[in-house]
Amino acid sequence: MNQLDALKQFTTVVADTGDFKQLGAFKPQDATTNPSLILKAVQKPDYAPLLQAAVAQHRGQPLDVVMDHLLVRFGCAILSLIPGRVSTEVDARLSFDTAATVARGQRLIALYQAQGIAAERVLIKVAATWEGIQAAAQLEREGIHTNLTLLFSFCQAVACGQAKVQLISPFVGRIYDWYKKTAGAAWVEADMAGANDPGVKSVGQIYNYYKKHGIATEVMGASFRNVCQITALAGCDLLTISPDLLATLAATNAPLAPCLSASAAQTMDIAPVHFEESSFRFALNEDAMATEKLAEGIRAFCVDAVKLEHLLLAA
Repeated sequence: MNQLDALKQFTTVVADTGDFKQLGAFKPQDATTNPSLILKAVQKPDYAPLLQAAVAQHRGQPLDVVMDHLLVRFGCAILSLIPGRVSTEVDARLSFDTAATVARGQRLIALYQAQGIAAERVLIKVAATWEGIQAAAQLEREGIHTNLTLLFSFCQAVACGQAKVQLISPFVGRIYDWYKKTAGAAWVEADMAGANDPGVKSVGQIYNYYKKHGIATEVMGASFRNVCQITALAGCDLLTISPDLLATLAATNAPLAPCLSASAAQTMDIAPVHFEESSFRFALNEDAMATEKLAEGIRAFCVDAVKLEHLLLAA
């Protein structure tokens, strides 16, 4: 059995791509997208017609409306190839506007439903700012399920659990990137691999906290840099993995056993934590890595959203 098939025995495998023509080779349960992945995809000849069709059908409408139609076109195409859910992201420029995030999430779901897609098959991706988490809480109360992204810190995860969001996406690789860059010449890759990887540690802490305290929010590790990070999180609820790393797993036959388990977490001595807005903002501010990576991630998604808009205008 290859490692991809082995991983699927105890973790839901999710494909992290806008290039949905690759999905058939790996048979993931779910799929995730973001502005950067969609931007990358629409610049390929295979996907340019999706952009052109969205523009042609909705020409003259506000640019944000055309953008949402494009995202839903990709989402519907992905859902035709997988049995589970697709994650579609709210414009990152709304990351600090609760009401606007709620409205955009509602609109995305309405567009999916107009295409015959049930709301249960869509997760609305929202940045895990305080405002984003409150928007997600409201969407969840309306029966619209959410995926809280750009999550780098324990306080973000706790607040998401309090908000009863469906799923969170802690970013393993970007945490690893920050610590490696900060350590500089002092970084020893072999010493910081596997269970010692700072991104792996972060997801493990969150997973164990949720399972210990009966928090139903799903944990989906994301943003992987290497297969070692993935195998060290085997047993996590879900892992969203890029096609190149899925291919590496599929080509590897080394044994794979779960590293995380709910039953083990329930035996751990982990105290409950609660955050109000002020304590959340202070805890996030105290975490330099999370503060920097959250801001950086929002800025990067905003840049790619603007680039995507330029392509829409030019079509």
